[in-house]
Amino acid sequence: MKNKISLTLILLITSFWVLAVPHAYIQKAGSAADYPNADYLVLFDSTQVDVQASGLSYNNMHSLIKIFTKEGARKLNHVTFDYDPLSAHIDIKKARIYRTDGTIEEVSADNFYDYPAPARMIYWGARKKMINFGHLEAGDAIEIFWFKKGFTYALLQQDEPDDSKYIPPMRGHFYDIVPFWNDQPIKRKVYQVQVPKSKELQFKIYNGYIKSQKAYTPEKIKYTFTKWNIEPLPREPHMVAMSNVAPKLLMSTSPDWEAKSMWFYGVNEDFGSFESTPELDAKVDELLKDAKNELDSISILNHWVADYIRYSGLSMGEGEGYTLHKAEMTFRDRCGVCKDKAGILIAMLRTAGFESYAAMTMAGSRIEDIPADQFNHSITVVKLRNGEYKLLDPTWIPFVREEWSSREQQQNYLMGLPEGADLMITDISPPENHYLKIKGQSELLPDGTLKGSLVVDAEGQSDASLRGIFTRSFKKNWEQNIRQEFLQIFPNMNITSLAYTDPYGHMEGPMKIEIAYEIPQFAWIDEEIIAFTPVVASNLLKRAQYHLNFNTDKKDRKHPFHDGYSRWVELEETIDLPQNMEIHFAPKTENIDGSAASFEGNYTLEGNQLKVYESIKIKKRVFEANEWDNYRKAVAQQKKMAEQKVILNNL
Repeated sequence: MKNKISLTLILLITSFWVLAVPHAYIQKAGSAADYPNADYLVLFDSTQVDVQASGLSYNNMHSLIKIFTKEGARKLNHVTFDYDPLSAHIDIKKARIYRTDGTIEEVSADNFYDYPAPARMIYWGARKKMINFGHLEAGDAIEIFWFKKGFTYALLQQDEPDDSKYIPPMRGHFYDIVPFWNDQPIKRKVYQVQVPKSKELQFKIYNGYIKSQKAYTPEKIKYTFTKWNIEPLPREPHMVAMSNVAPKLLMSTSPDWEAKSMWFYGVNEDFGSFESTPELDAKVDELLKDAKNELDSISILNHWVADYIRYSGLSMGEGEGYTLHKAEMTFRDRCGVCKDKAGILIAMLRTAGFESYAAMTMAGSRIEDIPADQFNHSITVVKLRNGEYKLLDPTWIPFVREEWSSREQQQNYLMGLPEGADLMITDISPPENHYLKIKGQSELLPDGTLKGSLVVDAEGQSDASLRGIFTRSFKKNWEQNIRQEFLQIFPNMNITSLAYTDPYGHMEGPMKIEIAYEIPQFAWIDEEIIAFTPVVASNLLKRAQYHLNFNTDKKDRKHPFHDGYSRWVELEETIDLPQNMEIHFAPKTENIDGSAASFEGNYTLEGNQLKVYESIKIKKRVFEANEWDNYRKAVAQQKKMAEQKVILNNL
């Protein structure tokens, strides 16, 4: 009964925002002692949504927050709301401060601000509205009422003075994604939406319980979703996106993914996003004059767009959001965001005679089965002669030898096809496609100096990681950068020679680095014993071995986790010793194999030659929590080989 009374109070206050919250309600809601790890408590967070027949939605939001700490007061000193004027309107209705002495301060509208959002690489006219609360103290509470109409993603700019520009891109349909989580505790969160009876709203609750209720009015169906006592979900290192594991609500009036697919296809064809020009046609002819076959032609065009269309988004008016800018503009400006790079590639592929379309995906988190707009990235698909579709991503492969970035494996996507398509997921890329091989030959001198050479070979995403040493820096710093990779492991290493393949010749072959070196005082030597860790076993080039960043001492995980990409690391070295010796101690490793990772490694000694070998495979990018034990044990074996020295005895 208490929860029902409180919920009624929340909805009543939301409807009649001139009323102040009773101070006793704030005092009794909880204290810092009740929430020892919180900077503040959200007493309630209420949203009421009224959906029109066009799909346009009017949103009234109301929240009340009690501050517990100085840090909480600092965080809430100002509150901001993001929006894009092309597609949304925000109006701050009212703001209050409830002081600890029982007084209530109405925040003047002079303290409400509207200003351009800070931008980097994407300059689309996004703005912020801000409430400046001024000085706050622990024990104070703030209350906010604000209104929003429109949608998150901007589409086509329109000049109509009415609300038509706020209608969602898929006209007549409504969707929303409602997180029921926060980094601070929430006492109650209420989301209420009413839709016309003519619309069939499908919804689904993920990752926990949220109470749902349904009621009817003469014209609409009203859905209310409520959750009490929401605690912050503890984060774990390398865990998947919070939206994958925390409670959330998804809803949509779109019937299925096929309908969304056909809409996405149609809106771009109608806009003319992929129309070519004589200049673009000439460029395609120039690029493909020496193309050898179908896949070679696709690769040439894909990598030209990746490497020569700079990632930068400008305020270009028409063509925002789900409508891709026209290829003519992207070709002229030689820049654009992901959808622009995808769009010009489609136009070039069509010019070359291929069947090609745009697709949408969500980089960084899972797309659920409810057809809400869970997308933040645009890519290209091309239909091969055998009828199969091939994914291309010119945004993620500048100076990468892949056509589709394997950093996007196990990622959902939706193709925009004329006949429609269902939601799909990208394949796992085998570790062998992303090998890092380090092979060493060295000689240990009687004084403990090691003289040797290393050959490093890499492919796929491991190639891209090494190539980034060069392509992400000025040419004058290249040798310094590669030397630093080794000096951070062996500060007294003297690199006597260094050679590497052309960093910009990524389409000519895999990356190779060759060095010769000397390391004084490399081994600990006395009359009977030699002790050292071989160079290749010393966790070199960690930029291409992301798994070494994991804390393998942690035995349990609650949530799924991710690596950067699948990979195979193979390490080999032969060390010529000053004399014949025997192994007194070597790290005791075990061979590991499982669905997440595998490891094998060993030392062998023949006469005066010591050989070390390691092989570790990270088998995919995203893992379930129950795969952690296999993953960590495999990685721990490699770390043990680096941390424990091999000790040799004289014969």
